[in-house]
Amino acid sequence: MSSFVVEERTALAKSVELTDETLSVGLADGRTIAVPLDWFPRLAQASIVERNTWRLIAGGRGIHWPQIDEDISTANLLAGQRSAESQTSFKKWLSARTKPNRRRK
Repeated sequence: MSSFVVEERTALAKSVELTDETLSVGLADGRTIAVPLDWFPRLAQASIVERNTWRLIAGGRGIHWPQIDEDISTANLLAGQRSAESQTSFKKWLSARTKPNRRRK
């Protein structure tokens, strides 16, 4: 009797590219995963400068956008999971961004 074994590997991000509609992440194993930018409301609301200011964290297990305080795990992208931020939290964040006197790049 043969058995089927799935080898579990950790997917690691290597590169990030954003358009007005898509977040694409290049993985170390050669794959690319693309998801709608609307899955991550903070990224969708971010300026181009904010979107393009990211860094890999935990050796590529995640991506961090410091200017908008957004973290996305590579595993969650592969699992098809959208942002888990509550509407209350997002609205509070958005409100803080749109207050008068706040300068944006």
